[in-house]
Amino acid sequence: MNSGDVRVHVSSLLLSLPPHRCETETGITQDWSRTQLSDYTSNCVLWRMATTCGIDAPLHGFLSTSPCLRAAGNDSESPKFVPPSKPVIVDKTQTVASLRKFLSPEFIPPRQRIDPLKFSIERKDMIRRRKVLNIPEFYVGSILAVIMADPNASGKSNRFVGICIQRGGKGLGATFVLRNIINNQGVEICYELYSPRIQKIEVLKLEKRLDDNLMYLRDALPEYSTVDPEMKPVPFSPTGEVTVNKIKVRMRPKPWSKRWERPKFNIQGIRFDLSLTPEQMEHAQKWAQPWLEYDMLKEYDTSKLEEQIIKEVQQEMSK
Repeated sequence: MNSGDVRVHVSSLLLSLPPHRCETETGITQDWSRTQLSDYTSNCVLWRMATTCGIDAPLHGFLSTSPCLRAAGNDSESPKFVPPSKPVIVDKTQTVASLRKFLSPEFIPPRQRIDPLKFSIERKDMIRRRKVLNIPEFYVGSILAVIMADPNASGKSNRFVGICIQRGGKGLGATFVLRNIINNQGVEICYELYSPRIQKIEVLKLEKRLDDNLMYLRDALPEYSTVDPEMKPVPFSPTGEVTVNKIKVRMRPKPWSKRWERPKFNIQGIRFDLSLTPEQMEHAQKWAQPWLEYDMLKEYDTSKLEEQIIKEVQQEMSK
């Protein structure tokens, strides 16, 4: 009979026994189940056979698998607590095709006799800058926080939080304006989007407005331009459409910086009924230009051009 047969024979006999109690070398008494007692006794039988045959085999080698002895040995040195790693949540429902495609407006060249080589070189410089600085997706009406290098500041940088009221310029000359009310005083800062002094651009709230230009907030009540400098970022989804804030502001009494009620501005976000009389609104319609509605050359279709630029930007950013 070999050692394997002895182990099986002893194990089958001990499985029918009731649970036993054992006392370890350290004096700790523990309950052993039938399976644990079977493993322990089988190891003892194997060690006894090895010594009978003249084989020098240490006892602790056979008894190292004993759960009782393992428990006794672990009590002397308790293992250190290792916190579990943070779970990585991967949303497999969102595919690359479902992500929102966004092309920053400064990539689209203006409508004129343009030089394709000039704008292609500019796009390469813009992409090179975007590899260093993360320029997020934002629109007029979004709330941003910009950290900019300032040699005159105490920390050599300053942070300004405000609502984006205007985006302008093309190519490397793209700009955006942030506005906020600080100490009851309106403060506006015009940033160059690709300036090397900008260290970080953070989107605190991503949203759109009814108008593509919010310069009329200069003539609105201060509450519509006030943003908390300690505002926390509001999470947003990278898929689907961007939410549109349909708020309509209330203006201060006239005079205004511009005649926003005239049709050429096509303002949708002002409550004119609270600031102007019906006679004043009727008088503003005299400057309407209804014939521009039928000007076919006024429309600038950039859909095909945008698709080409998006592919070019994605290829260059992936390198």
